[in-house]
Amino acid sequence: MVTASKHPIMQHMLSELRDARTPPPRFRQLVRTLAIVLGHEATADLETIASEVMTPLGRAATRTLADVVGIVPILRAGLGMAEGLLELFPAAEVWHIGLFRDEATLRPTEYYNKFPARPRVSLALLVDPMLATGGSAVRACEILKGAGVPRLKLLSLIAAPEGIARVRQAMPDVPIHVGAVDQRLNEVGFIYPGLGDAGDRQFGTATAVVDA
Repeated sequence: MVTASKHPIMQHMLSELRDARTPPPRFRQLVRTLAIVLGHEATADLETIASEVMTPLGRAATRTLADVVGIVPILRAGLGMAEGLLELFPAAEVWHIGLFRDEATLRPTEYYNKFPARPRVSLALLVDPMLATGGSAVRACEILKGAGVPRLKLLSLIAAPEGIARVRQAMPDVPIHVGAVDQRLNEVGFIYPGLGDAGDRQFGTATAVVDA
């Protein structure tokens, strides 16, 4: 299942995020806020269990989350989205997966992962601002399933049709939530019109504006 956000805040802020004139500090703020908006939408179907708390005036019937949520950013661009999701799930476990894309083959290569020895997570939110070729997303899903995570959701701000198709084919049980679906991949595997390199733009390491 693929869900593209129609939230007006998402659409408004994506406009600024795409703008080549947006500086890294503001870009990071936008990524964080957009992750919160997308996270609200992506987790609207989570199950809750009945609970009860004591207020200053008496007992109140409440609901609490049934799942133990994990947040898993794909390094390094996913870090900004993870910060936003921690606002929604402050008690979440945060795991990290390091993957880089070979620019010649466009295939992902794993260089780092950090998981607890005994994972408690029943739902992992896998985050990467850009779902381009889909190779990194599929590999990350494979790693998480191998670690014993029973349920996954993939959250990206901008996606290409090619990346969506690849994830749906390889991981049909993983829901995909995106802020927008763009036209296509260009000849070097960047999303068009996209926003350039999300990692470089977050962390100020871009040497030039990428029209990708």
